[in-house]
Amino acid sequence: MPARHTRLFCPNLVGTVQWGIIGLVHDLDYQQFPNQHCTKTAEILHAHDWPEDYVRAVVSHGCGICSDVQPQEKMEKVLYAVDELTGLVSATALVRPSKSVMDMEPKSVKKKWKDKSFAAGVNREVIQKGAEMLGMELSDLFRETITGMREVAEEIGLKGEV
Repeated sequence: MPARHTRLFCPNLVGTVQWGIIGLVHDLDYQQFPNQHCTKTAEILHAHDWPEDYVRAVVSHGCGICSDVQPQEKMEKVLYAVDELTGLVSATALVRPSKSVMDMEPKSVKKKWKDKSFAAGVNREVIQKGAEMLGMELSDLFRETITGMREVAEEIGLKGEV
């Protein structure tokens, strides 16, 4: 998860490290086992004696898609909402003239949000539910996600030509 998300939702250093680790491994199984997403990662992490709260956080991000584990902790809720949203933000950035998140505003994402054929694979219901779990308006979640992605724009290929 981008540092912005860890600072916004978890200001202590210990939590920040945990969030970073969860962000790195949450899609560990997706490329090799897309039909067993979350389930296979849980097996892998359990086999290596990972802490149960880490495993739970990873599995809960697929709630309603490939998992029945409901996000309960703040980190789980953020990952649940932001995982899908980063796909929409990325797709929105790539169709902009700048191909960048650096000059993107939440209204650009909101406009694309309304077009169900745009980034059709993004589960908007999950994002909406995640925002509700966090007690946030969609526009605020869009803003925080864009800001977080700006911090790593070059690394994720979304710095563009700004």
